[in-house]
Amino acid sequence: MAVGDLSKTGEEKTATRGQSEVNRRLKYISLAVLVVQNASLILSIRYVRTLPGDRFFTTSAVVMAEVLKVLTCLVIILLQKRLNVKETVYFLIDVIVVQYKDTLKLAVPSLIYTLQNNLQYVAISNLPAATFQVTYQLKILTTALFSVLMLRKSLSRVQWISLLLLFAGVAIVQVQQEGNKEASVKDTSTQNYTVGLVAVVISCLSSGFAGVYFEKILKGSSASVWVRNVQLGIFGMVLGLLGLWWNDGAAVAERGFLFGYTSMVWCVIFNQAFGGLLVALVVKYADNILKGFATSFSIIVSTVTSIYLFGFHVDVLFTAGAGLVIGAVYMYSLPKAPAGSASASSSSSSSSTSEKTDIDAEMEAFLPKAQGGVSPPSAVHITT
Repeated sequence: MAVGDLSKTGEEKTATRGQSEVNRRLKYISLAVLVVQNASLILSIRYVRTLPGDRFFTTSAVVMAEVLKVLTCLVIILLQKRLNVKETVYFLIDVIVVQYKDTLKLAVPSLIYTLQNNLQYVAISNLPAATFQVTYQLKILTTALFSVLMLRKSLSRVQWISLLLLFAGVAIVQVQQEGNKEASVKDTSTQNYTVGLVAVVISCLSSGFAGVYFEKILKGSSASVWVRNVQLGIFGMVLGLLGLWWNDGAAVAERGFLFGYTSMVWCVIFNQAFGGLLVALVVKYADNILKGFATSFSIIVSTVTSIYLFGFHVDVLFTAGAGLVIGAVYMYSLPKAPAGSASASSSSSSSSTSEKTDIDAEMEAFLPKAQGGVSPPSAVHITT
């Protein structure tokens, strides 16, 4: 009997050790995916927007990304319904049309996300990729502020300090870029640093508000993340088409919706459409520290790649500013210290649990079941 117990204990230890090894590998894979997605999208957009020749309409690219995203989510919902087309159609009619009031709630964040996606193209077309990557981290600051104001979340002292460091780092980078406009923007006739900076700041503000608003909606509803993204995508396509008509209507009518599309442009669109879905899947295995590290590392990757691809110039000021931002992002992702107030800690814990529960059930159907003991992700909205 004792031998049997020892054998059983040994098997349990071996299984636990093997499970830990699998989880560790999945974390590293998650880190790689997050870094590649963060850096590649910005670098690829910058690359296609600085190539000579005919330029594609960015408004059409935004619409096309929404179309692909909606189609992908519809396929996932169909798989959830075991490929039963009739049941899927009835389900979609119910959650989108019958429950129209619930669907209309997504109009506001969808409008903001559509604006944000268009502004990202404007910003990256006018700013060096590394500068955009650093400046765009202001979305952490805006999201934190909107979370405090709209969701009554509490931030630790370390997080507030990290936000101050983040702002200081971005400010230093802007001072450096202001003094090196000619070096950082090669063709001033087609690129405007001020326009790019305004676009990225507005994009950060819209990202923060829309993200918190979407989280608030997600908490108060049982609808799956895939249904939410279909609803977002429907509004996104309509609003994107209105933006295309307003900004490029005459040119698109003359040259065509897919004018200027190359294989590289399609890669950018697919990255936008599926990058968010991919991140939503791997984020199950990535805790906040890992996500913060991935963001920090992607800044380094973007900067190094920009030096070789675009001749980007890195000096002491940029290094100092980027270093502050990288450190701030990592600090912000650290867990709250247990020494904080009990009530704040309890509130934060319950809030975090609520966020995690919403999406975890939906991910379970599409992720390996063997990975036990991995904490579920926080509420994820699939957007670029």
